[in-house]
Amino acid sequence: MRLADWLLTPDERGNAATELDRRGPEPGAWSRGNEVRPLVHGAAYFTALLTAIREQRAGDLLFFTDWRGDPDELLDGPGSEIGEVLCDAARRGVVVKGLVWRSHLDRLAFSERENRYLGEEIEAAGGECLLDMRVRPGGAHHQKFVVLRHPGRPEKDVAFVGGIDLCHSRRDDAEHGGDPRALPLAAAYGPRPPWHDVQLAVRGPAVGFVEATFRERWEDPAPLSRSPLSRLRQLVHHEDTVADPLPPQPPDPGPRGSHTVQLLRTYPARRRGYPFAPLGERSIARGYRKALARATSLIYLEDQYLWSAEIVAGFARALTTRPDLLMIAVVPAHPDQDGRLTAPMNLLGRIEALRALHRAGGDRFAVYSPENHQGTPVYVHAKVCVIDDVWASVGSDNVNRRSWTHDSELACAVLDDRPDPREPRDPGGLGDGARVFARALRLELGAEHLDCDDPDALLDPAAAFRAFARSAAALDTWHRGGRSGPRPPGRLRPYPTPELSRAASAAALPLQRLVADPDGRPRSLRRRGAY
Repeated sequence: MRLADWLLTPDERGNAATELDRRGPEPGAWSRGNEVRPLVHGAAYFTALLTAIREQRAGDLLFFTDWRGDPDELLDGPGSEIGEVLCDAARRGVVVKGLVWRSHLDRLAFSERENRYLGEEIEAAGGECLLDMRVRPGGAHHQKFVVLRHPGRPEKDVAFVGGIDLCHSRRDDAEHGGDPRALPLAAAYGPRPPWHDVQLAVRGPAVGFVEATFRERWEDPAPLSRSPLSRLRQLVHHEDTVADPLPPQPPDPGPRGSHTVQLLRTYPARRRGYPFAPLGERSIARGYRKALARATSLIYLEDQYLWSAEIVAGFARALTTRPDLLMIAVVPAHPDQDGRLTAPMNLLGRIEALRALHRAGGDRFAVYSPENHQGTPVYVHAKVCVIDDVWASVGSDNVNRRSWTHDSELACAVLDDRPDPREPRDPGGLGDGARVFARALRLELGAEHLDCDDPDALLDPAAAFRAFARSAAALDTWHRGGRSGPRPPGRLRPYPTPELSRAASAAALPLQRLVADPDGRPRSLRRRGAY
């Protein structure tokens, strides 16, 4: 397996201003010798994060970014409120620094107040947490990662990267009973919405690459906001608006595993560009398109949105040109908001994407939505893609225009040096061989969705595709039959392409393009359909 067949070269990243592609000991925009462990569900992530933070001591470093932070969210039972855990670390001398998106106004159902309170608590304890609005109009900082460094003890260094925020609703587990501290979603999800999500625990040299991503944002000299209203609020609330200098970055941890990690990112093109991405960066979009061009066997995708025919063009092209290629997608059954305007705005992009994929793949493309064993829909917030059991990506990015061009995002693409010896040994047929990490991640997720006690039954891509179809059809038949008799195993139901009237589509289109799924590319790239 040649890494450059799957991962972006520095030129292909398209952002010469970042230091990421100049950090490693060898040419290439990636980091070798890492140990990456998937943490499926918020409960697993929060428990691991709490343990790692509580082991830190004076002089250690704790850096984090987030879209939303709720100080009272429990990491693992009473006394583990995220605000208090971060404050305890700061009080015992850990260098705690955070960048949280300032958010829009609370009346728009975002999280301005919660993010401000988290920052205030950390500042009072001796840490520093800045509310960062250095985004495009209507944009967001959507990266969700935590970096823990231990000068003199690099074996303890770890970075947590993925789609899980430090906020309400995220602490769920495989039973999907939902987080007791829940955010309101559409009524179909109930008062305690079940939540499906994934984070990675990364150890090894790639930890330094994640830290460098934090430092690039922290050391951006631009004001945290250029909005006069935001600046007035900063004064009224006595907010910290100046980033204090960070301690020097420790050397990257040494190799400790078989995983090559490439950080893929999105930063938008802005009138006053980021110093580390003057024209923006769209390596997530580029990374997906490069990997999809090599797909021949199975694309497995879990995504919160799956929007826009333009964005899924790479998936559709792969399905069209590879006659044996299969694709499974797992998406939420309902948008997170069910308002008269917000629901059509969310559904329109999904409809576009699914029609394009069904046209391209026919019966080789299947899409499902999960529910828990009580029949309550599970909200899919995961952002996971596995291609041919070789390339795997987990991050904060969704498959939509906003994530690929407009907001800040961070994902890890992972390739494993270890071939998986189980048959089929080379499902893609290109000589790359199935790889342990990608295959194990796909099997873990598939086994949960199908209530499958023998994940090896899903090894063969075609067998897995059929197993998903059989399980979802059986559960759907049971529901349609009035739920009589024992519930069949499995948690997936087929997801039909939604329908909107012409009038509803026309009314939703401007909001969908400008509000829900805007484009953050330079105009020259938009015109060419390039990234």
